[in-house]
Amino acid sequence: MGPQYGSSSTVFGQTMKIIGEVTSDEELRLDGELEGKLNLRNKLTIGPTSKVNANIKAKEVVIFGTVKGNVEAENRISLRAGASIVGDIKTAGIVIEDGAYFKGGIDISRADAEKPAAQASAAASGQKR
Repeated sequence: MGPQYGSSSTVFGQTMKIIGEVTSDEELRLDGELEGKLNLRNKLTIGPTSKVNANIKAKEVVIFGTVKGNVEAENRISLRAGASIVGDIKTAGIVIEDGAYFKGGIDISRADAEKPAAQASAAASGQKR
């Protein structure tokens, strides 16, 4: 691991190709190829040499490379200069830098706004009884 990577990250190198489903609680930096599905409960960084053809779900996603598939992040998705994504995005926050390519739909979710509405409807249905 070089100084540009966080010391707590797991790194999948440039020569690695993963086909299938990856699930992890660890922070992950992906520099190789991934085909399938990725489910992280932490931060995901997709490096500039990465080619990803997968649906992704993570706490936070930072993209420098190429992604084909839907991306869902609990906190934020950042598309850095040189990033390319074709697919739909669902997140609470998004950053798209100049030089990034994006084709798809964006769904900005508000987790805080949804919870009170759900509680209010549950309370209302409780009052009808």
